[in-house]
Amino acid sequence: MVTGLRDRRNFMRSAAVIALGVGGVALVAPTAFLAAKGIVDNPAAGVWMREVGAALVSISVMTWSLRNAPDSQGMRGFLWGGALLQGLLLPIEIWAYAQGIIPVLMGIVPNSVLHVVLGLGFLMHARAIPSATGRGTKD
Repeated sequence: MVTGLRDRRNFMRSAAVIALGVGGVALVAPTAFLAAKGIVDNPAAGVWMREVGAALVSISVMTWSLRNAPDSQGMRGFLWGGALLQGLLLPIEIWAYAQGIIPVLMGIVPNSVLHVVLGLGFLMHARAIPSATGRGTKD
């Protein structure tokens, strides 16, 4: 599977399907999503979870739509944005677990693993596209 993700199209296809699945569950079944993390029914958290689900479904559509696009500065920016998003999301649930906000360890492990794998994938593919300055991937 990892070898297949070295191909940007396969990686983006996989990322889009993951975002659609996670976002779809968060959008239509926020209580079940939160319960898997050990969080009891919380109406405010349910609203937030639906918002996150809507954002993930939208990101899924953008990622799917761009999966066959050629190298460009726009593609490079999209991929760097995906890497940044994953990097920013990674510590949030880890911190919440450390604070006792998310009481179930297995409530954060799957997301944490996904953030690392997706973040590295977006980073790898972003670095493969040369910058507009022609300095390659070292900028």
